[in-house]
Amino acid sequence: MANSPQAKKRARQAVKRNARNASARSMFRTYVKKVVYAIETGDKAAAETAYKEAVPVIDRTCSKGLIHANKAARHKSRLNSRIHAMA
Repeated sequence: MANSPQAKKRARQAVKRNARNASARSMFRTYVKKVVYAIETGDKAAAETAYKEAVPVIDRTCSKGLIHANKAARHKSRLNSRIHAMA
């Protein structure tokens, strides 16, 4: 356990940061899943709408350093490819 006042404060900050980051990561996953579910149902309009909502969330998660830029690009690219592949 932390002994110095500085270490105690850093521990408190780490708990807050961890909660905030977990929430943002969860939101990222939720928005990606919304797109995937829309694609699986075969509704192209709903999938495109969900994708447009998901892109800013993916970019925000990336800009905050929670995911790597390449991972964000990979998710956007794969989701977009799956939407375009729909009949």
